Amino acid sequence: MERANATTSSGFILLGFSSRPHVETVLFVVILIIYFLSFLGNGTIILLSILEPRLHTPMYFFLSNLSFMDLCLTTCTVPQTLVNFKEKDKTITYGGCVTQLFIALGLGGVECILLAVMAYDRYAAVCRPLHYMVIMHPQLCLQLVIIAWLIGFGNSVVQTALTMTLPFCGKNQVDHFFCEVPVMLKLACANTFINEAELFAVSVFFLVVPLSLILVSYGHITRAVLKIKSAQGRRKAFGTCGSHLLVVIIFFGTLISMYLQSPSSYSQDLNKSIALFYTLVTPLLNPLIYTLRNKEVKGALKRLVERTIDSRES
Repeated sequence: MERANATTSSGFILLGFSSRPHVETVLFVVILIIYFLSFLGNGTIILLSILEPRLHTPMYFFLSNLSFMDLCLTTCTVPQTLVNFKEKDKTITYGGCVTQLFIALGLGGVECILLAVMAYDRYAAVCRPLHYMVIMHPQLCLQLVIIAWLIGFGNSVVQTALTMTLPFCGKNQVDHFFCEVPVMLKLACANTFINEAELFAVSVFFLVVPLSLILVSYGHITRAVLKIKSAQGRRKAFGTCGSHLLVVIIFFGTLISMYLQSPSSYSQDLNKSIALFYTLVTPLLNPLIYTLRNKEVKGALKRLVERTIDSRES
């Protein structure tokens, strides 16, 4: 127990890719560029959703929440990762590790639920167009987002408490670039069977259930699209749905491969790469796939730029 307390007081060492310094140098540049582009893209979506009245719709309300979550997720993990890649001291305090674990878990849970809500929103828009605004009224949209945040962070409180109250013995080295539940369980010097079983059950709830609802929603959407007589209309609808499903499959696929396995079979190098992917690439893809290729968003961005120029000239 004394060794566990020593680990608690001294914090943890995030090993990252320290065994391959040349990889860290390349990753530093790549991650910095992706983080900047992700911040710019998601920030633009949030700004346009607030300032452009034509985007005050359920879909863009959910998208702005998704962009906000992506910004928070990348900011929670990326700055610490970049610092560790450049500094010899790769230590993170115990409090910093708890905070990182809590925020990343909470945001991941919220995003899983929100993606399912967004799929239902698209189902209502495509399959029930005449009743869309009645079904997805502003009060319901707000309630769904609040419920997603409460469930996501409620689960995070439980998961973080169960994980960080375990005794951590021996070396305080975390073979990852940020604090994550499966990695922290490997550091514990106690039986983690209950933790692993509980983590598996929660992962099924947050990953398998929302993914199933999303696939059902898009199944109904596909059936409705096939009834469209216009070939151009079908291509446009399938292009939009296909790109949305691509983001969903990438996000859920990476998380399922991380959380629906036993930490004892956890492959560090592979899962560090997967974690980099869902904390960096997915937040970058979301604004590109969902909105920045959308004519409504392009038009809103153009009008915002024109108003900014006009205001400066006057």
